[in-house]
Parts: sequence; C-alpha cells; structure tokens
Amino acid sequence: MTTWEIPLADIKFDRSEIDAVVEVLQSGWLTMGSATQQFEANFSEWNNVPHSIAVSSGTAALHLACIAGGLGPGDEVVLPALTFVATANAVRYTGATPVFADIQSLDDLTISPESIRSKITSNTKAIIVMHYAGYPCQMAEIQQIAYQHNLLVIEDAAHAIGAELNGKMMGTVGDIGCFSFFSNKNLVTGEGGMITTRDPEIAQRLRHLRSHGMSTLTWDRHKGHAFSYDVVDLGYNYRLDEIRAALGISQLNKLAPNNQIRRSLTRYYHHQLAEKCPQITVPFSDHPGTTAAHIMPVLLPENIHRQSVMEHLKANRIQTSIHYPPITGFSNYREEFKQRPILPRTDYVAEKELTLPLFPTMTTAQIDRVVDCLVEGLERR
Repeated sequence: MTTWEIPLADIKFDRSEIDAVVEVLQSGWLTMGSATQQFEANFSEWNNVPHSIAVSSGTAALHLACIAGGLGPGDEVVLPALTFVATANAVRYTGATPVFADIQSLDDLTISPESIRSKITSNTKAIIVMHYAGYPCQMAEIQQIAYQHNLLVIEDAAHAIGAELNGKMMGTVGDIGCFSFFSNKNLVTGEGGMITTRDPEIAQRLRHLRSHGMSTLTWDRHKGHAFSYDVVDLGYNYRLDEIRAALGISQLNKLAPNNQIRRSLTRYYHHQLAEKCPQITVPFSDHPGTTAAHIMPVLLPENIHRQSVMEHLKANRIQTSIHYPPITGFSNYREEFKQRPILPRTDYVAEKELTLPLFPTMTTAQIDRVVDCLVEGLERR
C-alpha cells in the first residue's frame, strides 16, 4: 500500500466538524431533523436559490432529478460522455436513454452546445450538463437551446459548488441542480448530496421522492406536527442523516475561503506548468466566470504514455488520477449501446488527461514538487 506524500485530495476538518457531530450524537436524533433543515436553509441562502433538498448522495440527487423531470422509457437525454458514470446511470434508472455529446475543445472540457444541437431528436426530453473540474458550462447558449426545443435542463454540479457565471451560481441556472458531498469534493460530508430548484412543485415532489413518497416525515411526527402519513408517490430512501448534515453546515461555512485557496493554487499551477512544462496543455487557462477549482486537469503531449508518467509520480509518492474514462467505453455501455458515438475531442482528452493533486491545505512547495516530478516523468519518456 502506497503512503502518499502528496495525495490527490485531502479533507480540511477541524474542531468545528467534531463539535457539530458530537452535538448531533448528544441530541439523540440521527435522521433528517433540525440539522438537515438548517443545512438546507443555509445552502439555499448561500446559493441564492429558494429550494434545497438534502439527499444521501450526488447519485441520488441525479436520480431524483430525472424522476422529478418526468423522464421515462422512450425519452432521450443529451449529456457529456466525459463525466462520472453516475450522470448517465441516473438517466437509465428511469428507463430513458442517454445520448452522448462531445466537449467543446482541448481548452474547455465542458459539454459543447454545438454538439448538443446535433444530438437533439423528436424524442429528446432533457439536457444534463456537467461543470467539469468546477468550470461553468456555456449556460446561456445551452438554456437557449433548451428553450427552443422545450427541454428540461439538469445541472450536474458535483464539481461546481461555488462556481459562478454572469452573477449566477452553478446548480441554480437550469431547472434542477445536483450536488455531491463525497469525500473528495469541495464540501465534504463523506456521502451526501443536495438538489436545488426554483420550481416549488418540483421541490415538493423531490421531498416526497427522497423519503418513500411519504407526505410527512418522522421528524414532523416527533415534533407533534402530524400524527400519521399518506404515501403520495413511488419514493425511495434517499434521506440524509443528521451527522452528515451537521458536517455540511460546518463545511459550508468554510467553502468560500477554501474555494479561494483552490483558485489561488490553480493559478500557481498554471504559472509553474507554463514555465517548466510548456509541452503540456492546461485546459481552462482563460475561462469565463468564477471556477470552483475542484480538480487540476492537464493534457499530456502526443508522444507520452500516460501510465508511465503516473507510475513515476507514484514512485515519488504523488497521487494522480484520470477524469474520466469516457462512459461510452465502459463494458456495460458498449453492450447496451452497440454503436459507440463518434466524439473525437472527448476520446482524445480521455487518452491524454491527467489529474494532478489539488486541495485547500496544499502548499506551493508541494505544487513545485508535483511539477518537477512531472517534468522528470516526461523526460524519462
């Protein structure tokens, strides 16, 4: 087992998270109570959106968004192939069909509006965008496409909490936004997620769907606000527990300064890579809006074997990753969808992308070490 000197990601917890969890444990109430309600209220205020619904994971958020959006068998949903598989799986859970679009360019790895247009058919019901690495998609153009074709827009904002474009927070521009609080995210609760919307009817259905379709919650009955319940929808057990909600409250308080540190470290990375490693392509070097700077992707040169570079960095106890193997290449998707779509930019990036370490407690000295080892790995090839 490798002990990483510089991990890919790291958690910035302190006494505030410990105290928040202890307070929940001492309260004796562990499932969807006052902490969850407070987390939802704080999240709504932070993102300037009226409705936030806490759920058990980012995948649960995507699944419920697809259900609340009315997706089902016969419907098609346009989405990127360069994303985590959960984005497409959530579509398939409803019986709808994912249709994969290409990315914009080697400098902008978000979904291409032009490619979205080319994928729309009479069966298209929705578009799912993913703000890759925390950089906003071209939402104005995508919203215009959706309006022209009467399509739902779901934002996969798993990378993008705190990202902003034209005065709007990502995850609040489309019809429904989906966030993840997995252990490597900018806001960490271990597992957990959030759904945001401006539509009160969608919000109400999401609240029912996350808890078995029940009209009232156990917390409501505990507080004496209700004595029984009805089941008004075919729901799921996608509830967030109080411990994770308490972590979320504490983490949200730190999100703005942590994101600012991430942005500063990203700028330092860009400067050092341009100076020491100009043969590497660094996406998003001049991107509009404010990034959440979730990950640090680079594209290796044509003649470089990525695995050998990753092995060299591993030998120096530096962890790296790949974001992402394209969904269209996975065995299950090849078997389910016999004809693999032609996505030249996505396929090129999938072969050349390397994700370097980035986290709020990282130092510029650590970045120097990563870049120097990267240069060594390239020279060895």
